[in-house]
Amino acid sequence: MTTAVQKGLDASRHVLENGTVVISKSARTVPAVTIQVGVRAGSIYDSNDMLGLSHLASHVLDRGTREKTTDQIAEALDERGVSLTVGANRHVLNVTCACLSEDFEAMLDLVAEIVMQPAFPDQEIETRKGEVLTAIRQDEDNPAAMAMQALFTMLYPNQHPYGRPSKGSAESVSRIERKHLVDFHEARFAPSTTTVVIVGDVDCGRTVAAAERVFGTWRKPPVAEIALPHPAAAGSRQERVIPMMNKAQADIGYGFTTIVRRDSRYYAFTLMNNALGQYGIGGRLGDSIRERQGMAYYVFSSFDANVVEGPLIVRAGVNPANVDRAIGSIDDEMRRMAAEGMTPDELADCKQYLIGSIPRLLETNGAIATFLQTAEFFGLGLDHDLRLPSLLDAVTLEDVNAAARQTLDVNRAALVVAGPYQR
Repeated sequence: MTTAVQKGLDASRHVLENGTVVISKSARTVPAVTIQVGVRAGSIYDSNDMLGLSHLASHVLDRGTREKTTDQIAEALDERGVSLTVGANRHVLNVTCACLSEDFEAMLDLVAEIVMQPAFPDQEIETRKGEVLTAIRQDEDNPAAMAMQALFTMLYPNQHPYGRPSKGSAESVSRIERKHLVDFHEARFAPSTTTVVIVGDVDCGRTVAAAERVFGTWRKPPVAEIALPHPAAAGSRQERVIPMMNKAQADIGYGFTTIVRRDSRYYAFTLMNNALGQYGIGGRLGDSIRERQGMAYYVFSSFDANVVEGPLIVRAGVNPANVDRAIGSIDDEMRRMAAEGMTPDELADCKQYLIGSIPRLLETNGAIATFLQTAEFFGLGLDHDLRLPSLLDAVTLEDVNAAARQTLDVNRAALVVAGPYQR
């Protein structure tokens, strides 16, 4: 079954007989193609005693297949000037390849082989485990990383998959052996969990035929999905200090849980967050804390609605002497937004900025591929790029202010300070 949309990105969606989803977008601007294969094998599927398994798998997946060694894969990429990256987030492990259009089918063959037939060589596993363990130790010495991990643990307690460290811990990563990676691949990599997005200088018909050739013979039963628990709403303010007295800067993490991505209020929350900590030099937070008071090296907010209620987070890096004042100012901006809301001019400016940014977000094959992967994952539709401007423009001042009143309660905020600071 093939579905096509004839405007905007003009992408096509085809479901292979085995359940693999293939999304293609022809773009003739440059003679290049981006292939992005997303597999629902992110960190939420790690067990509590194997935290970091998905992250480590993403580091080892392309380090050899049943037919090719690590060196042979590297040579195949180098001789064509191809880039290939593998990364995992909470839900999806992505393999992304950028190549010339003349190399499209050869690279699709290679990417499919990496996804379906990884070898997980013992030597590569040990090398990549060493790299991950080094990264974990670096995070443990980084106030910003420590503040963010502690904040997520507060927002998503009780071993919730969103609150666990995606890289794992030194203890859990040290336990991972080849058999665990093989079992993880067997359990999570299947046609039913895989979406192939191909964007670039290639006809959609050829794209589907090539994907059918390389992925169509993949035969595995459908994989069951896990049911993620919804985080409990905070009943009171939570605060934690992580003393790191040998550092020069203190990092603040401050946040709330909000809504799921499919919630119709998503666009109101997006605009509210833009005004709060993104627009211009960092929205209201940046204007107050960094520009007018000069207290922060950086300050911004982010909003990440997801499969279950995602976070709205404020991050700031400050001189240790300014921590209490900075927290007070963050609280003040939350109270002001919740009580007074956005102004009509702010809403108009944020709409204009976000709507005007859409074409820039879709300038490259890679950006389009990621946009289409996200739209497929959340079920937003092939025409999401066409509807997005009107979805943002339809948000009213009351919609935005209701989102602020619902979420920005400083008495239910989670707060972490990491760095040379003590109370």
